[in-house]
Amino acid sequence: MPSVYDRFSLVSDFSLAGDQERAIGELVDGLERGDRCQTLLGVTGSGKTFTMAQTISRVNRPTLVMVHNKTLAAQLFQEFRRFFPDNAVEYFVSYYDYYQPEAYVPATDSYIEKEATINDEIDRMRLSATRSLFERRDVIIVASVSCIYGLGSPEAYYGMLLPLERGQRMGREQILRKLVEIQYERNDHDFGRGTFRVRGDIVEVYPSYEEQRSILEGEGRLLEAQRLHQRTMFDLEMIREIGYCHGIENYARHLTGRAPGEPPPTLLDYLPNDALIIVDESHQTVPQVRGMYHGDRSRKEVLVAYGFRLPSALDNRPLNFEEWEKRVHQVIFVSATPGPYELSKSQGVVVEQIIRPTGLIDPPIDVRPVKGQVDDLLQEIRTRVDHKERVLVTTLTKRMAEDLTSYYQELGVKVRYLHSDIETLERVQILRDLRRGEFDVLVGINLLREGLDLPEVSLVAILDADKEGFLRSGGSLIQTSGRAARNVNGRVIMYADTITDSMRVCIGETERRRALQQAYNEEHGITPQSIVKQIDEVMSSVYERDYMTPATVRDGTERFKTQAELDAHVAALQVEMKAAAINLDFEKAAAIRDTIKRLRNPELGVPWPTSHHHRGPNAA
Repeated sequence: MPSVYDRFSLVSDFSLAGDQERAIGELVDGLERGDRCQTLLGVTGSGKTFTMAQTISRVNRPTLVMVHNKTLAAQLFQEFRRFFPDNAVEYFVSYYDYYQPEAYVPATDSYIEKEATINDEIDRMRLSATRSLFERRDVIIVASVSCIYGLGSPEAYYGMLLPLERGQRMGREQILRKLVEIQYERNDHDFGRGTFRVRGDIVEVYPSYEEQRSILEGEGRLLEAQRLHQRTMFDLEMIREIGYCHGIENYARHLTGRAPGEPPPTLLDYLPNDALIIVDESHQTVPQVRGMYHGDRSRKEVLVAYGFRLPSALDNRPLNFEEWEKRVHQVIFVSATPGPYELSKSQGVVVEQIIRPTGLIDPPIDVRPVKGQVDDLLQEIRTRVDHKERVLVTTLTKRMAEDLTSYYQELGVKVRYLHSDIETLERVQILRDLRRGEFDVLVGINLLREGLDLPEVSLVAILDADKEGFLRSGGSLIQTSGRAARNVNGRVIMYADTITDSMRVCIGETERRRALQQAYNEEHGITPQSIVKQIDEVMSSVYERDYMTPATVRDGTERFKTQAELDAHVAALQVEMKAAAINLDFEKAAAIRDTIKRLRNPELGVPWPTSHHHRGPNAA
C-alpha cells in the first residue's frame, strides 16, 4: 500500500485557541491510554469540528463520524474535506430520495409494496466510502445511522472486486466475464455508472464509485401460507434466472450463510480494529441508534405474521444497540449537552471546551411575557434587519409557524418557514439563502438546533418557552440558544409567563459558561469577534429543495430572479409530475400540475413555452 495513503495531512488557516489545545491533548492521551469512551463537552462555536480534525490528525487512524441527520452530515463532510484535501473524506448516508418501506396493516387488510427512488450520486459516494476502506488508512467517513444497516459482508464485497493496475496483463474475455460476474452491465449506448462497453480492443468501464469512466486499453393461515409460498418461489425463480429479485435483501441471511439472529455485516465491519469512532451531537445520535432496531423489527414482524415474508427476513435489519456497542472499540462523544448514556460510559472522562477561539461568550438570555410576544418580536426583527443580521424564531406547532410567517410577510418582513411536513430531504439550500441575505427571518419548530452553523444570526426568539416538553427541555433550550452564539451581538429572547425547571437549567448553565468565558477574555485581553465562515455551494446533486413559503406569496415565485431560473424550476416540476403519473400517483401529479399553473400565471408575465414538446398548462 503506498505510504502516501497512510498519513492524515491537516490543512487549515486556523490556529489552536481558547482551550482547544488542552481538549485535544486530553482526548489524544485518552485514546493512547486505551480509554474506551470519552466525551467532549464543547459549547456552540467553540470549534468542536476543528478539535475533532486535530484529534484525527494526531492519532492518525481511520475515523467514522456519526451524525443524526443528512443536513449535518453534509455540513461536516464539506468541513472535513477542507481540513483534509489530500485524504479520503467520504460521505455515507441513506441513498433513498424517496422510501416507502414494505408493510402490512392488519386492521384494513392493506399490503403496502416497497417503493424507493435511489439517488445515483449518493449511491456512488457510498461505494466510494467502502472502496476507500479497502485501499487506504487515511479515511474519514461522515455517516448517518445508515451505517448500522446491513451492507453485505466485507469478504463478499472483496470477492466482487476486479483489481486492475497499469501494465497488468489480463485477457480481454477474462475481464469481460469478471465484469458480468460482479453485476456490471454491458451497454454500448447508455453509458453510465455500473456499465461497460467494448469498442474493438478497448474496454471502457464506468465504475460505480467514480464520477468518470475508466478506459482499459382458504383459512387465514392457509391463505398466508399460499401467499408466502407463491412470493418466495417467484423470488427464487427471479434469482435463478437473472441473479436478483425485488426485495432480495430479505433473503440476506440465506445468501450470506448467517445463523438465525446473527447480526448483519455493516459499514462498521469494514473499519479496521483500531478505527476511531466520533459520535457528533451524541445526545441525539445515540438515541437514534438505539431506536432503529426496534422500529425495523416491529414493521417486519407484521409482514412475517401475515405471510408476506419468511421469518428469516427479520435478520435483514440494522444492528441493535448492544451489537453497535460491541463494534465500537474507542469512541468520542461530542455534544454541547451530552446525555446520561454518554456521561455514564465516559466514567467521568469529560473534556470541557468552553472557551471559543474568537472570544465570543454565550449569548445573554432575556425572558419576556407571552402577552404581545408577536409585536414585541417584530420590533426586535426590524432592529436586526437594519444591522443586516438574521433572526431565528422557534414555535411549538406547524400552524403557528405558518400563521406567524404569513403575518410578518404582510408587514413587509422577508421571512420563510421550515418544518418537517415538507416532503423532500434537504434543508441546506434554505440555510444558505438565509446566510446570503435572500431573506432575514427563518421560522421553525424543531429544525433549528444541533449543528446549524449560522454566524449571521444575532437573535434567537423562543416562543412559548414555558411549555414543558421535548421541544422545551433543558437540553433543547441550550441547543436552540446556541444558534446565536456565533455572532458578537448574539442574544436570546424567551417568551414565557413562568420560569420552568428547564428554563432554569438553560439559564443557569449559560450564566456559568459566560462567567468562565468573560474571565478568560479579561485575563488574556481578548476582544470577542463574530465567526467568519464562507458560504459553501450546496451539494445540489445530493439534496432536493426542502422549504416553502406560504400561499400569500404566489408559491415561492419571489425566489426566482430571472426568467431562466423560473423556467428551470418549472421544467424540474414537469419531470416530477410525469414520474408521479407513471407511478399512478395521480393526486401528487395533479398537485404539481396546479403548482405549475400558478407559476405560469399570465399576470406574472411568464408565457407558456412554444416548444412542440409542451401542450400548454393542461398538458398533465
